[in-house]
Amino acid sequence: MMSEKNSRASQGEQALAPVIVRRSKKGEDHGGHHGGAWKIAYADFVTAMMAFFLLMWLLGSTSKYDKQGIEDYFNTPLSSLIGGNEGTAAARPSVVQGGGRDISDTRPGDGKKSQTQPTPPATAAPTVAPSDAARLEQLKAKLTALIEQSPALKAFKDQIRISITNEGLRIEIVDSQNRPMFPSGSSKLQPYAETILTQIGAALNDVDNRISIAGHTDAVPYTAGPEGYSNWELSSERANAARRALVAGGMHGEKLLQVRGLADVLPLNSNIADEPTNRRISILVLNKAAELAFFHDGGRTAIDEAVPASSAIPAVVGRLQPVTGSHGTP
Repeated sequence: MMSEKNSRASQGEQALAPVIVRRSKKGEDHGGHHGGAWKIAYADFVTAMMAFFLLMWLLGSTSKYDKQGIEDYFNTPLSSLIGGNEGTAAARPSVVQGGGRDISDTRPGDGKKSQTQPTPPATAAPTVAPSDAARLEQLKAKLTALIEQSPALKAFKDQIRISITNEGLRIEIVDSQNRPMFPSGSSKLQPYAETILTQIGAALNDVDNRISIAGHTDAVPYTAGPEGYSNWELSSERANAARRALVAGGMHGEKLLQVRGLADVLPLNSNIADEPTNRRISILVLNKAAELAFFHDGGRTAIDEAVPASSAIPAVVGRLQPVTGSHGTP
């Protein structure tokens, strides 16, 4: 009886107990341990790699000026938005008028150095050393005495002009009306002109100063030569003919610094197109200051060439109107 009662009691309890149904979801065990955080990390990594390769592509496909513009934009974005695209930051005024130093003018890492540096003042021409000037004065005196003592030179002393200029000692040999240094339209020296140059050449070795030689013509166009041949070629060839005569007379070749033709751009007398004195050879014994300036300025034409050695004939730099004719008298 007792067992029967117990059996019925347990059946009643089982009948009253709730029924729990457990349903498992697909993949629940895997997702429960890791969640979705890895997807966010992976997405960030892919985005970063895409940005990196995009940056590499932009750097490889943009020019130097585009890069400068991009750099300026990110350095001063507010200035770009307010003022528009007006070039680099260095070219734009400060956004805050009346404020302090414009930070857009300073590159990162430059410290206090401004990107728009003021133009340095032009350096003054170096002064001539007294010893150098004294040597050139002695050379001038020697050449003057040589002209007076040499019968070959004394006969042509009116065509030889010697003067001290800002750049050194200039010796000019000019044409005369009845006694040209070169035949018309030719670069072959006349015998008397070759004698002058050979006798002067040895005397130039007394100083260690360098030499510049320039050839000049008058303003009459050259028409007798081949097509394209002009007073520029003629004056250059005459300057080289003078160089050869000086070297033949004993001047050391290493003293030469410059040989050039200037055509008719620096006339002694610009009022007459075929003025004989405009056809000349100019030999400039450079002082040390002018020699240093020559190398410093990259061989720039000396401004002193615009001041003729003779003060009796006014110097006017400029070209004349072409003179009609076919004789080619330069």
